[in-house]
Formats: sequence, structure tokens, C-alpha cells
Amino acid sequence: MEPGESGLVIVDKPAGWTSHDVVGRMRRIAGTRRVGHAGTLDPMATGVLVVGVGKATRLLGHLALTAKGYDATIRLGESTNTDDAEGEITASASAAAVADEALRAGIAALTGPIEQVPPQVSAIKVNGERAYKMARKGEEVALKARPVAVHDFAVTGVRRHGDVIDVDASIACSSGTYIRALARDLGASLGCGGHLTALRRTRVGPYDLGMARSLEQLAENLEILPIGAAVASAFPRRDVSAEDARAVAHGGRLEAAGLGPGPVGVFAPDGTLLALVEEKDGRAKPLAVFVP
Repeated sequence: MEPGESGLVIVDKPAGWTSHDVVGRMRRIAGTRRVGHAGTLDPMATGVLVVGVGKATRLLGHLALTAKGYDATIRLGESTNTDDAEGEITASASAAAVADEALRAGIAALTGPIEQVPPQVSAIKVNGERAYKMARKGEEVALKARPVAVHDFAVTGVRRHGDVIDVDASIACSSGTYIRALARDLGASLGCGGHLTALRRTRVGPYDLGMARSLEQLAENLEILPIGAAVASAFPRRDVSAEDARAVAHGGRLEAAGLGPGPVGVFAPDGTLLALVEEKDGRAKPLAVFVP
């Protein structure tokens, strides 16, 4: 990594670390305070955490909105106050009588566009306060259901041990989907309760585990995806003339090029990333400009 270089680092987050812990470690590794992350992972979870360094921190809000992939283990037969294994067991009901057909039907009902109530212990704000802070104080938090999309919910293994069933699944979903809430709702629909016991994020948009590196590996060799390559891999690309490049560099708008509703990366004739723009009403207006 060159001094002042901007780009993305795809971290394989270790268990027990918060996403903020990872940012703190990456600040030391990269030698800059300008580090952030896209899409928080709970401490229990491992896997893909997209970290931005330098100017790339301005991409993170846009990257957080892309589809995600997870490998999860759901335990049926026990509910917890956090909907995962980090919480305390609040109820137990034998799952021994849950047939495979009922399990398949329960998963099918949670696939596609669904309305999902976030977990009580979550970072959602209610009247300006984080839900998890209210839950810790013993306050009942009334969270509204939100539309999310579960694109794929594939069972990869079912293990029965007495009164509990452990279900391994591979899940592809929209941004904002809580896998803990899927575990809770699956258990509730089957009448036995459920919670998440393991979670590994396998993908955020175009970035997957194959690109991810551990913090130890990154401390030895900081692999950084340059900001231009990061944008080109995640968003549609638009190459412009020198005249249009000058306009974009000064925050000017271009004619829309019909490249879609989401962010579009605009590149100068020499391949330099200029800006991220959004097409609206026939114009492409800047979301973030990256050239000085």
C-alpha cells in the first residue's frame, strides 16, 4: 500500500470482535484514521467485512445497500433474548416432533419478499435511542416490521439431538435482513422457538470470502483493492470525455446514460475514478466526487 492510497480491504472478521474493533485494528495496520466499514457484523459472526481506507470511506454507505450471503446454523427448540447464542435462553419447547416437511414449509414461508421485525437487541433507533440500549434497561421495544427480501434460503444440513434440531442453511438476502430474526421467526412458526448459533457472512455485493483476508494476514501484507477497481467491480462503469471529466470534477451534472437507478462510477479518459453519480430525471448528479 502506498502512503495516501485509498481503497477497500476485504476482512475475514474473527469471532468475538465487534466491527468497530476491526476498524480500530485496521487504522493501525493502514496508518490512517480514515477507516470505516460497510454493513455491521455482530461479535458472534465471522466472515466478509468490507473496510474502506482513505477516500474509499465515502463508498461505504452505498456498498452497505447491496445483497449479502450467509452460512448460518439455526437451533430450533430454544429461544433467547437476543435471538442468537450470545443471549440468555428465555424459553425451551421440544422440536423433536417437527417433521422435515414442516421445516421445509416454514423456510419456504420466509423466502421471497417478507415483512421482518428486527430483533429487540439491535442497532435500530427508536425515538433517537438504539433499541439494544433500551432492551438492556429492560424496556419493551416496539419495533416496526420492515420489507426485506430473502432471495434464497437453502438447507444444507439437519441434525437432530433429542429436543433440539440444528439446521444449517445458506442464505442470500437483501441489505437490512437480520438472520437472527429469520431464526426467531422460523422457530415461532414451528411452535418450538429458535435462535441463531453460528453465522458466517460469505458475500457483500461482489466481494466474497475468496477475497477476504484475516487481520494477521493483513498485518503482514495489506492487500487493498484500489478505489477505481472497487467502484468498477460494484457499480456500472461510465467512461467520459475530457470535457465531461472536467465538469464532473467540479461537481457538475451530466446527461443520464441509462445505466440504472443505483450509483454509477464515472471514469476519466485516463481511467481515473472521478465520481459516483446517480441518474435522476434525465441527469446524472454526483453522490461523491473523488478527484481533488
